Amino acid sequence: MRIHLIAIGGSAMHNMALALDHKGFEVTGSDDEINEPSRTRLQKAGLLPAAIGWFPEKITKDIDAVILGMHAREDNPELVKAREFGLKIYSYPEYIYEQTKDKTRIVIGGSHGKTTITSMILHVMKHAGTDTDFMVGAQLAGFDTMVKLTKEAKYAVIEGDEYLASPIDRRPKFHLYHPDIAIISGIAWDHINVFPTFEIYVEQFKKFIELIEPGGSLVYCSEDTELNKLAATTVHSGIQSFPYAIPEHIIDNGITKVKHNGEFIPLHIFGDHNLMNMNGARIVCNQAGISDAVFYEAMTSFKGAAKRLELVKEEKNFAMFKDFAHSPSKLKATIEATKKQFTGRKLLACMELHTFSSLNENFLNEYKGAMDMADEAIVYFNPHTIEHKKLKAITEEQVRSAFARNDIKIFTESDKVKEYLKSENRNNTTVLMMSSGNFDGVDFAALANELLVI
Repeated sequence: MRIHLIAIGGSAMHNMALALDHKGFEVTGSDDEINEPSRTRLQKAGLLPAAIGWFPEKITKDIDAVILGMHAREDNPELVKAREFGLKIYSYPEYIYEQTKDKTRIVIGGSHGKTTITSMILHVMKHAGTDTDFMVGAQLAGFDTMVKLTKEAKYAVIEGDEYLASPIDRRPKFHLYHPDIAIISGIAWDHINVFPTFEIYVEQFKKFIELIEPGGSLVYCSEDTELNKLAATTVHSGIQSFPYAIPEHIIDNGITKVKHNGEFIPLHIFGDHNLMNMNGARIVCNQAGISDAVFYEAMTSFKGAAKRLELVKEEKNFAMFKDFAHSPSKLKATIEATKKQFTGRKLLACMELHTFSSLNENFLNEYKGAMDMADEAIVYFNPHTIEHKKLKAITEEQVRSAFARNDIKIFTESDKVKEYLKSENRNNTTVLMMSSGNFDGVDFAALANELLVI
């Protein structure tokens, strides 16, 4: 098979290229921008394009499939040429399905927790010796790539993003996977640029449930009001439903322990949202033939996915975590989890408004009360990011009003954020840095070390 990837440098796309190359396919690709770590990983595999840019001459009639990444535009010259030749053109999720349609597909959907649940399932399956293909949205410890595609694996574990499939396919990605086992973690409005109302957003999850294969199953968080409604009204005949909630647990001297067979098992993860994620992952693993005993044995060594309450630095009376939280529901859950885990410490929560939704003046008010549980709250946004996304400018006053917290500190320069964090003694403090970006290139490890010496 000869495969060409348009926009090969993306986080997901370059992992797809590596997976297909490992499978023995002939892989080529193009992009007008390839950053790290994609560049080095593609180069090491011999897949880095010789030149940056789009080259329609790369598109030849002997190509078996073209995979189109979201970074490419509809008028991309290579895409235009592929269409002229009548080549098979797939979106990224379409090709994942193409490669896994003869397997049992486990698809993880939801507004939050997708990567964490996917990571948990993969961690447990690896521990149990259950071979599986996968696609996950973050680099995981113990896994070389974010995508694995083989002939042999019986299962395929797929993180089901609800964002658009490609520039020429406006369907949500998770509508294309047709799960045998579907799990939904929760529904909280996001991607306002694609789903302008909450009702339209919820409709996407209804469709996802309707696309579960006959004889399949739905695992869902019963503590989510919208999910309960959908589970009661949408699940069609022949589909089994498995609700889940927060399992019984304790927090013992800063360590969360979950109850199983009368014993409390220590975990590295913490927070009600992560415990719910774990409970959902457990039910999914049960359906793949993995017992609770094996599941919890594996979970004692699970430390989480990258940027999901990831520990940056910890000393006796100080800790810094970084987290992907950016939407109101994620923000609230992450802050609450950290506050409950470290009850004797001050919690300083700092978040970056970075996504299209979070920087939209019409969506901002959804953040009301999202940072109330933090002892000190900081919000950062970069006006240049707003310009780049072609959004209307927002003001510091708008942000303060939206969060409905008078003492919230607001910055528009990342250096000012660092200066403020270093301006006071952070002893007996937990610092929580939250963003889907990186605060314009802040080195979190270096920052944590600097805070420790103050």
